[in-house]
Amino acid sequence: RGGGGRRGRTAHDHARRSAASEVARYTSIEQAVGNIYRMCKDQHGCRFLQKKLEEQNPRVTETIFREVFGNIVELMTDPFGNYLCQKLLEHCNDQQRFAVVEKVSGKLVSISKNMHGTRAVQKMIECLSSPSQVELVVEALKDSVVALIVDLNGNHVIQRCLNRLSSHDNQFVYDAVAARCVEVASHRHGCCVLQRCIDHGSEAQKLQLVGEISRHSRTLVQDPFGNYVVQYVLELPYGPLKKQLMSHFFSHLASLSTQKFSSNVIEKCLHAAGGDTLRQLVEELSHPATLRDLLHDPFGSYVIQTTLVVADLEHRQKLVEAIQPLLPELRDTSYAQGSLKASNTAP
Repeated sequence: RGGGGRRGRTAHDHARRSAASEVARYTSIEQAVGNIYRMCKDQHGCRFLQKKLEEQNPRVTETIFREVFGNIVELMTDPFGNYLCQKLLEHCNDQQRFAVVEKVSGKLVSISKNMHGTRAVQKMIECLSSPSQVELVVEALKDSVVALIVDLNGNHVIQRCLNRLSSHDNQFVYDAVAARCVEVASHRHGCCVLQRCIDHGSEAQKLQLVGEISRHSRTLVQDPFGNYVVQYVLELPYGPLKKQLMSHFFSHLASLSTQKFSSNVIEKCLHAAGGDTLRQLVEELSHPATLRDLLHDPFGSYVIQTTLVVADLEHRQKLVEAIQPLLPELRDTSYAQGSLKASNTAP
């Protein structure tokens, strides 16, 4: 069996060297005519064809286009062929590019989910050069936005749309994400894409997403990925919207402060809030019925430390006074030591 394996490898190596030797003899595209599709799937042949496309000779481009067009869907997902497709999309004319987009549009979602195909689709989006081409891509992707966002490879295609298409053309992404905000924000890839949506959106699109995030904020802050989306929104310059978002946490601060993910968001709120909102947060966290539970909790104790840092002098003093009677029972609680130190250094 071992000998057979060696013979198999030897035969494969011989075939590879033979193919490389054959390609090395080519000096013009005419010599490759009839073999171009096969060459696309070979490392050496693919490189030869890419170099020919880089010459930007319309006749050469047309020759390659004509031989690969019928198999373009397959080649976009091929380990070597996808590189040829990318180069072809870059150097072909508008008419040829439209033909390619139209040809692959029915399979664009599955190609986008492929580890090789995603690169070819991203290059296609970069190279779109007419409204009709953009329209074909949008139509092909619009019903699968969330499926692509949560896919390891597909999410990069949606991000490329955000980077390259206009706000108007990207509206299909914002509508899909807003409609399934919790699902997207609670996903490993989705939470990152949602933040990029906010980055690239028009003012109206940003507000569309921030409104949905705010509406579902109490659910999202308790999620390992969703909490990052809420924290991201809290860093945006939208005072009234952030105030509205934080209002969803009132009457729930005790439970949210004692959970791993949401406690980080409550600390973020304390730093981001101001005026009446900060006062409400501090007063609820300082309530005697709440304070003992928080100081005895590994996450809640950090929230109290942050409260002592951000509270104004009057509220900080009240909080210190409320902590004083609890000192004896907290001495042996390791995670409460930070709160005790903070209360001891408070003026």
